[in-house]
Amino acid sequence: MRVKLLTTISFFTYQISISQTEKLLSGKVIDQNFTLKGVEVINKTTQTSTRTNESGEFSILVNPKDSLLFFHKDYFFSRLKVTSENIQNNNLVVKMILRPEELEEVVLTTIKFPKIKYDAEAISKIKMEKANNDLTRFIPGFNNTLSNGLNIGVIGSGLFGLFKREREEPKKEIPKIDFRKLIATTCSEDFFSKDLKLKSEEKELFLQFCDADPNSKTLLEHPNILATMDFLQTKNEEFKKLETDLKN
Repeated sequence: MRVKLLTTISFFTYQISISQTEKLLSGKVIDQNFTLKGVEVINKTTQTSTRTNESGEFSILVNPKDSLLFFHKDYFFSRLKVTSENIQNNNLVVKMILRPEELEEVVLTTIKFPKIKYDAEAISKIKMEKANNDLTRFIPGFNNTLSNGLNIGVIGSGLFGLFKREREEPKKEIPKIDFRKLIATTCSEDFFSKDLKLKSEEKELFLQFCDADPNSKTLLEHPNILATMDFLQTKNEEFKKLETDLKN
């Protein structure tokens, strides 16, 4: 009982000493000469975060050697280790690099269509279909004339053709982001090599290992940089243990 009490007192003493050393660090995030609004500033060490305001400015509590992360979906992930000099100057400027827009691969294919020969009957049929689909002739006053009398059957046929074509047009599906794209837009290469200690040849196998976990689908539904990084760190421990077991 006495040992537990001493441990608890030591823990709270440690927490109080840390909170007393924390300083408010202010700074600004820019892209070349433009300030960036809505950049997520995360203190990875203390698990706290904030966002830049309209002027790209932010303030966050830090200690020396804390790890700060700067995240924006349109920019490359940025990381900074806080120094005593940063805290003393209290005017941090972070530059972020715009991520190039990824274009989907386009395949060009040349298709040769056979020439179609029309006879007089076919041309007459085409002209008749074109006339049936032209509804402007049924509008009184169009070009100050009414070329034909009101024909309900022809109007109905033309409208039916228009609605049919509209129904037959395939609806474009909204592309869904997959796990790989989420990781590519959230974590930099430094995170895999420095934080997770993964070799370049291990990264692909590791991502397949993570993608197989059902929890990765939850991240796609509710993307969050801290949750994503915690998920990857947890899976990395499992991945390393699996490698060790396989070697043994």
